[in-house]
Amino acid sequence: MPPNTIPRPTESELSILRILWRRGPSTVREVVGELGADTGYTTALKLLQIMTEKGLVSRDDAERTHIFAPAVPEETTQRQLVTDLLDRAFGGSAQKLVLQALAGRKPSKAEVTELRRLLDSLEGK
Repeated sequence: MPPNTIPRPTESELSILRILWRRGPSTVREVVGELGADTGYTTALKLLQIMTEKGLVSRDDAERTHIFAPAVPEETTQRQLVTDLLDRAFGGSAQKLVLQALAGRKPSKAEVTELRRLLDSLEGK
């Protein structure tokens, strides 16, 4: 599925996707265990069913216990969300986005090193 056709996940859906990206394919019960006491089994199941219909997760129902897995890699979803934010909030300006992100929270030394490496590689192109 091309990145621009992937539905934008809600906050609740993103919480579940983060669990699936970290854990890998999981049952509803495993997802509920990671979500915590605020989310019940029925709510998580309904969310996963909706996410399956939207194409955000896939469901393996070969066994009695269904296994859910992310249908799209984490990086693809992040790129889509950032592109959407970039267009809507920053008029397409990557510079404004990065400046606001850095102004809002001081980056760690490791993040600064990675940013320098990325900028150096972009300048080299």
